[in-house]
Amino acid sequence: MQFGFGMGPDTSWMREELTQLGVEELITPVDVDRAMKEYKGTMLLAINSVCGCAAGNARPGLGIALEQSEAKPDHLVTVFAGQDKEATAHARAYFSEFPPSSPSFVYFVDGEIKAMIPRHRIEGRTSQDVAEDLKMVFEAFTKPAEQK
Repeated sequence: MQFGFGMGPDTSWMREELTQLGVEELITPVDVDRAMKEYKGTMLLAINSVCGCAAGNARPGLGIALEQSEAKPDHLVTVFAGQDKEATAHARAYFSEFPPSSPSFVYFVDGEIKAMIPRHRIEGRTSQDVAEDLKMVFEAFTKPAEQK
C-alpha cells in the first residue's frame, strides 16, 4: 500500500482498474441520482472496495466478463465503499432490501434491480469465477445488440 503524508492508503489504482474499463465513477449522491434517473436500459453498479481478498478479484473479474461476453450492460457505474461514503450509502438506498455488501455488483434494468452478486459470491473465488457470474447476469438480462 502506498501512503501519502497525512493521508490513508492510495486507492487511485483501485479506481483506475474500473475506470480504464469505461466504468463511470459516481462520487456524490447527486451523481447516483442522475445515473439512476437518466440511464435507461441496463446498468451494472460495481460497489468497489479496498478489500484485497474480494475486491482484488472483483475488479479483474469485471474486466474479464466485459472482454468475454457479447452481452454487455448499456451503462457501467461504480461507487467506492469506505471512500465515497455518502455516494455509496445513497446508492445502497436504491436496493435497501439487500444488506450492505462490498465489493458487490448490482444489475438494473430500467432502474429495477434484477440481480445482485454480493461479497460472499466474490470472496475466495477467482477472477474467472466472478467473471462467469457476471457473464451469466449479462446474458440473462441484456438484449443482444441487434434487438435494441
